[in-house]
Amino acid sequence: MSRFLRSFVFAWSGIRSAASSQANMKFHLAAAIVVNAAGLLIGLSRLEWLAIVIVQGMVLAAETMNTAIEHVVDLASPQEHPLAKAAKDTAAGAVLITAITAVIVGLFVFGPHVLP
Repeated sequence: MSRFLRSFVFAWSGIRSAASSQANMKFHLAAAIVVNAAGLLIGLSRLEWLAIVIVQGMVLAAETMNTAIEHVVDLASPQEHPLAKAAKDTAAGAVLITAITAVIVGLFVFGPHVLP
């Protein structure tokens, strides 16, 4: 197996691991499915789809990084420690920032379609 293909397999394994073990990742994936279904029903333009896909990717990437950071912190510091808490809280904050951004973009994209 080529080095590139092996890297892809490892990356896909990480995505599957996060999706199967993290409740927040499951929530974000479910939200993406609902948003995508609504976009198909409404008939979003190409530019609107672009905005939606970008923010969905940002949220899912941030959640995946958050999961990785949590795992590394748990490995490095199994006991509670203020720095471990700060690292986990900061990573979770990054997810929150991207999720809020996604909601704002969603309001801009879907608002004109559903509001009079």
